[in-house]
This record gives sequence, structure tokens and C-alpha cells, in this order.
Amino acid sequence: MDTKVLNQQSQHWEKNFSSKPEMFGLEPSLPAKKALELFKENEINKIIELGAGLGRDTIFFAKNSIHVDALDYSQSGIKVINEKTKIQNLSDYISTKTFDVRKTLPFKDNSIDACFSHMLYCMALTSLELENLNNEICRVLKPKGINIYTVRNTDDGDYKNGTYIGENLYENDGFIVHFFSKEKVKKLLKGFNNILIDSFEEGNFPRKLFFVYNQKI
Repeated sequence: MDTKVLNQQSQHWEKNFSSKPEMFGLEPSLPAKKALELFKENEINKIIELGAGLGRDTIFFAKNSIHVDALDYSQSGIKVINEKTKIQNLSDYISTKTFDVRKTLPFKDNSIDACFSHMLYCMALTSLELENLNNEICRVLKPKGINIYTVRNTDDGDYKNGTYIGENLYENDGFIVHFFSKEKVKKLLKGFNNILIDSFEEGNFPRKLFFVYNQKI
């Protein structure tokens, strides 16, 4: 694969976040609502959110008394989250950081209760980068810690459309998406037990996704 093409995605997201500060809407995502229930059931009140985007889920968690360390590699996205945090007086619940998840996560071993990411795993990441990311999440989670993530799956209408990049990555309208089969989800279980893989739809297209709930062994 051409890594230059993958690396250019950061510029594409930066441009879109700058020009469309509400491109995902203001309402929290369905996975965030589902994740909140699981966090409450497990008495978790502090999480990290990877690929926080424009913060619609970050704000939702904070309003429900969940402390969030929100990371995203778009400076524009983090700026929007910071503005929302200030306006809604949620600074006690939200901290932010511009960060590339291909690097070592900035948290200590066995220090985090839970991790949440909505469609981060299906960004322009190679299989090796996904394995490294998953290993990093496992490293920072406490024993029995929770990792909840969503991915667009191979039933999605955009799968095998657009420009083929390599592996299961395709580019449509400038966005590169890594599509997941259930087998691919199960390959990312090193250090984890899978509790749930659930199918759901989102948006007008609609996008077809998996909701994945894993627990650290």
C-alpha cells in the first residue's frame, strides 16, 4: 500500500472539520448511548475516547458524569471540542489532546478503566497498525477493563466501491475506510475476551457497522 495516501487522510479530515464543524450532527451516536449503559453497569466513570472527532459523544459522556480523556489527530476537531467544553461548563469532565493513535498511547500500563472509539478502527489504518493500536489499548487498560469500538463492516454499501487501496481499504469521496468482517474483529482479540459483536446501522446511507465489546483478560 502507498503509505503517503494513508498519511494524507489527516489533512483531509482537518479540512473537513474546519469547514464542517457539525458534520456528524449534535446528537450522540447510538454506540455512545449503548456504551454509557455498559459503563454504568460496570461502575466506570472515567474513560479514554480515541478518535473523538468533533466531540458529540465526548459531550454526551461528560453530561452523564463520565470523565473523558478525548484524543484526536485533528487539531481542528480538538479545538471544536474545547470550545464546546467551555461553553457547556464541562471542563471538570473533559480533557483533550491532539494525538496520532499510530504512536504509543500516552497512558501508563494498567491505568485505564475503559476505552471507547466510534469508527476509529475503520479509518486509514493498516492491519499491522490496528494490531499495534489494539495492543496499546490492552496495555493501558486495567485487568477486566473494557474496550468498546465500532467499525464499518463488509455488508456496507461502500465496501468494494471506490478506489482500492489495499487489504480491505477503499477510498470514497476522499475518505479511506477499512472494512471489517467478523473474522477480522476476532483476529484483534489478543489479550481480550469478546463479549459482544452486534450489527447496527447509522446515517441516511445507511452505514452498516459492528458494535464490538471486548474485555481485557
